[in-house]
Amino acid sequence: MSTSEISRLDENLHPDGMKPAMDEYHGVVVEDAYRWLEEGEDPAVKAWTDGQNEMTRAHLDAIGDRAGVHARLVELFGQVSPSYSGIISRPGGLFALKFQPPKQQSLLVTLASPDEPDSEKVVLDPNELEPKGQVAMDWFVPSPDGSLVAVSLSKDGSEEGTLHFYETGTGRILPDRIPRVQYPTGGGSAAWAPDGKTIYYTRYPQAGERPEADLDFYQQVYRHEVGRPASEDVYSLGRGFPRIAYIGLKSSRDGRWMLATVANGDGGEYAHHVLDLRASGAVSWRQIAGFEDAVKSAEIGDDGATLYLRSVRDAPRGKILRLPLDGTVDLAGAALIVPEGTAVIETLAPTASYLYVAEMVGGPSRIRRIDLAGGNECELPIPDGMGILDVVPLAGRDDRDRLLYRQTSFTAPDGWWLYDPETDGAAGGVRQTALVNTSPVEFSDIEVRREFAVSKDGTRVPVSILLRKGTPLDGDNPTLLYGYGGYGHCMRPQFDGTRRLWFDCGGIFVAANIRGGGEFGQEWHLNGNLTRKQNVFDDFAACARHLVERGYTRPAKLAVEGRSNGGLLMGAILTQHPDLMRAVVAHVGMYDMLRVELDPNGAFNVTEFGTVKDPAQFRALHAYSPYHNVVEGSRYPAVLFLAGEKDGRVNPAHSRKMAARLQDANASGNPILVRICSASGHGMGTALSECIAEKADVIAFLFKHLEVATQG
Repeated sequence: MSTSEISRLDENLHPDGMKPAMDEYHGVVVEDAYRWLEEGEDPAVKAWTDGQNEMTRAHLDAIGDRAGVHARLVELFGQVSPSYSGIISRPGGLFALKFQPPKQQSLLVTLASPDEPDSEKVVLDPNELEPKGQVAMDWFVPSPDGSLVAVSLSKDGSEEGTLHFYETGTGRILPDRIPRVQYPTGGGSAAWAPDGKTIYYTRYPQAGERPEADLDFYQQVYRHEVGRPASEDVYSLGRGFPRIAYIGLKSSRDGRWMLATVANGDGGEYAHHVLDLRASGAVSWRQIAGFEDAVKSAEIGDDGATLYLRSVRDAPRGKILRLPLDGTVDLAGAALIVPEGTAVIETLAPTASYLYVAEMVGGPSRIRRIDLAGGNECELPIPDGMGILDVVPLAGRDDRDRLLYRQTSFTAPDGWWLYDPETDGAAGGVRQTALVNTSPVEFSDIEVRREFAVSKDGTRVPVSILLRKGTPLDGDNPTLLYGYGGYGHCMRPQFDGTRRLWFDCGGIFVAANIRGGGEFGQEWHLNGNLTRKQNVFDDFAACARHLVERGYTRPAKLAVEGRSNGGLLMGAILTQHPDLMRAVVAHVGMYDMLRVELDPNGAFNVTEFGTVKDPAQFRALHAYSPYHNVVEGSRYPAVLFLAGEKDGRVNPAHSRKMAARLQDANASGNPILVRICSASGHGMGTALSECIAEKADVIAFLFKHLEVATQG
């Protein structure tokens, strides 16, 4: 370690010599020496951050390959084809987000059909609002006839959204502005009434409506008439909901029904309410299912009279229930139409004649087509090992039961495929549309191996291993192991052309489907949350050991990476098993698990992680909290923490405190670096140029600390 780096470590001490904070939890006294680094606006903290960024920048820029890696990434992104995501179907066409490098942000466009890319028209280009890419779309919702579109816009990756309205045909912006419809704590949502002029939307409290500490909580639903001031908007739903509740809105295809799905924080509990928009007189929302009813999601049938429910009650992999919307039958009388099977039900998509069911099979996906009575099942001909990202029933009158879905894999770019049951035969009615991504690199030399590691308690944990064909299993391959393990989130196959840089240097990439995710259903998630969170870290450690034992790599050639909840995973793995890997990359992670619930978004995480107010949950949190398990004098691997100052999901103070604690405790001489970007947040809405710069830093860091012999 250089003298300049050592001097930087001294700055981890508060410049005023402030004593460590001391907290007592259930009789346990906990010291926090770096509490002062939580005050992001404090000049001393800003000076510390500037100094750390300077040290990190000096380290990364001195890596000989960094400039070449950055140039190669710019070249790759400049050659990728436009890609489409977030597709919403309306009569007469599609709305989509179009990612088109070198533009910094995605565009909102319309298409006549998925086979007519030349029909594309731009509705909104955020790059024209701010050419550096600091304005992004959080989400958009077209009106029923597609003539208007509501768009939430936010700045600097903050996800603090204001709702705007655009004419689809002209791109003209209307004067309506609705602030505080979106915030990172609970996101935001909107849905139109059938008249195309009335919109229901989520809104956080305005200043003065609640105490300042509650302004990013208590999300409610309001109704807005286009052309009228937002001050005249009318409350619709949400009073009496929990402080950490957040709401997703959908309207039925025929316009009669509005569906509100209410999440009780981030732990996976949901309630569902419906509103009859055509009823006369005073109309109120009617609850269909409560948090205790284990109904994960709901979809309104194409007939406008039926609700399809995905339930995990006595069915951890999911089952589908059917319920009339008219209120004549309650949840207890709902009909079972798709029982639990071996795969995990993720998504329901009802059409006029069928119910399409997208399912997870431990990582890869499949789609089944079932008639509305639950019979005549068939499986769409999707190749083994694929992932399904989106399932979109088409809305045109002539489309009837056609389905658009986005297919992914580890070795080929994403593409949108169309299934037409009218041509169901030997070819299965499936064909590729014109909305297919192309890449300047190809992975024909890459194979994907599906293996299982054995965790501490004997649980078999899947890993997908990507490597060049013929790679020797001599333990000398630089290997990157990626994981997440939380919130029931599934790690599915996805293509990333920038991995070509890694593979060309003999690298191996591995994705771990550890507990805490949803790859095997509700039990897989629940066995990795609250007081069972340690299972997540044990699973990931088992995956790392599996790679070593099978000869793919060795600790000196192994790196690990994770983001958000996966950042927490990185903190836990490096403190519990510092000798298991050589390098760690942790993006926007949580590390002080005793104080995470004090942050606005941290309160939403209590249903996933637990609270220090509960003695058993405190003991579990304290036992694995990365910040509290750094050991003085330990030999830690090289670590790169990355965070964004505008992050409303995970407080960047976690990265500041964890970096400071590790720097002062580390005895290995390996660098502990922190990179905090002033113009980004949790990752959503980050400008392309910053994404490329961050990726170049990560790859260069890994190349250096795994001693990768790069080409050229």
